[in-house]
Amino acid sequence: QVQLTESGGGLVQAGGSLTLSCAASGSISDLDAVGWYRQAPGSQQELVAATTTNGITYYEDAVKGRFTIVRDNAANKVYLQMENLKTEDSANYSCAAGPCSMQCQVYNFESWGQGAQVTVSS
Repeated sequence: QVQLTESGGGLVQAGGSLTLSCAASGSISDLDAVGWYRQAPGSQQELVAATTTNGITYYEDAVKGRFTIVRDNAANKVYLQMENLKTEDSANYSCAAGPCSMQCQVYNFESWGQGAQVTVSS
């Protein structure tokens, strides 16, 4: 399993932008799926975005049109570009990677990062 390390979190005003980075300790090119989760205090963890090697990209409804997941196999990095941030986007964001099944309709993430805090102020 690869080790994942997030960076780029911080404090941003509502309407602003932020890009999270996830660096892998090894190659991610052979991993079927990479994704970003978030968890706010008192809330369940939710999948925000994911992308697979067979071309499937998923975005949670609340972030569609504002967030973009980018996979850079050459650099072994995954990015989450976030625009027009809202206070409700405040959460701890974690990247994940691993295989998928059922033609990548199901993610079987095996590697997880420690997370990066994003706080959006009003």
